[in-house]
Amino acid sequence: MILEQFFEKESSTYTYLIADEQSAKAALIDPVLELSEFYIEQLNARGLTLVYVLDTHTHADHISANGKLRELSGCTTYLGEESHSECIDKKFHHKQLIKLGNLNITALHTPGHTDDSYSFHVNNDKQDYLFTGDTLLINGSGRTDFQQGDAGTQYHSIFDTLLSYPDSSIVLPGHDYHGQTQSTVANERANNPRLQVKNKEAYIELMNNLKLPNPKLMDIAVPANQACGKL
Repeated sequence: MILEQFFEKESSTYTYLIADEQSAKAALIDPVLELSEFYIEQLNARGLTLVYVLDTHTHADHISANGKLRELSGCTTYLGEESHSECIDKKFHHKQLIKLGNLNITALHTPGHTDDSYSFHVNNDKQDYLFTGDTLLINGSGRTDFQQGDAGTQYHSIFDTLLSYPDSSIVLPGHDYHGQTQSTVANERANNPRLQVKNKEAYIELMNNLKLPNPKLMDIAVPANQACGKL
């Protein structure tokens, strides 16, 4: 498996390129519009064909490159079935298997940050990878105060779904604001301050008292992402 992590500094977004070496088929997870040409260059340099763009949710802090990359490469775009995007090619559901050559990508519905939030699980050579979007961050978790977010639902998404994977599973988040690139399930369970709560009620109280400002691009990004990147 080929795995690359790209960083977009304005929104502190991580985009992931995953590819099957044998078939040279590739997917991009959470690409950012402004880096569309860069992604194509990276794919071409590796001799890869972009087959899928997978967005973990309808983003509020950046505009997805899904529509632009579809124009440039003819790839298939995906979002969760709970999303309100009519321009997307296909919508995945919980536990849906997406074949990428010889790789299997499993979509996991992990709502709470938004109602259409998904994570992705890939197992390769006995190593588990979890692409957690904005649901589980390194030493944090995605806010739950807009876009049909719900702290109690996110608690179950994290504790019942994501933390059910082996301790050695590599956690690859959708953002990081402190230069951290990856973590593990064991590390997040033991050290993530958001997860050191006694129960769901304590997590809800913690999340409901964050009082965070709205993302600067929220009023632009959400409708643009529902329209596959068109402003």
